[in-house]
Amino acid sequence: MKKKRTPDMVTVNRKAHFDYTLGEELTCGMVLSGPEVRAIRDHHVQLKGSFVTIRMGELWLNNLTLGAETARNIKLLATRKQIAALEREKVAGSTIVPVKLLGGTRHIKLVIAVGKGKKKYDKRESIKKRDIERGRYA
Repeated sequence: MKKKRTPDMVTVNRKAHFDYTLGEELTCGMVLSGPEVRAIRDHHVQLKGSFVTIRMGELWLNNLTLGAETARNIKLLATRKQIAALEREKVAGSTIVPVKLLGGTRHIKLVIAVGKGKKKYDKRESIKKRDIERGRYA
């Protein structure tokens, strides 16, 4: 009997949690070529600075850095219903942010979330909370 593998985390966009108040998450597939898959599996990928846009009813991941290659735009796979829901959120003033990249199984998936940008005072509050949890202020 085969064991079901859980996808391993390849990379996490830590800056997204700091810059945005994240809401609902969605896991999408990606349209990749062979060398791109190899770069991701070897952890030569960076989500920092990347963002998701909706063009002509399709989701696109922009500015994904793969290894020594410059930033690329990659098509994301989601249902029409999911894309329509994301588009409604975007019109309401939210941003679609890539949160983590999952690999390790047969498929490579991207977890995206709807986020609302934090103001400077919200970011200071996040830093304060994190420091209190670490025990710096007692």
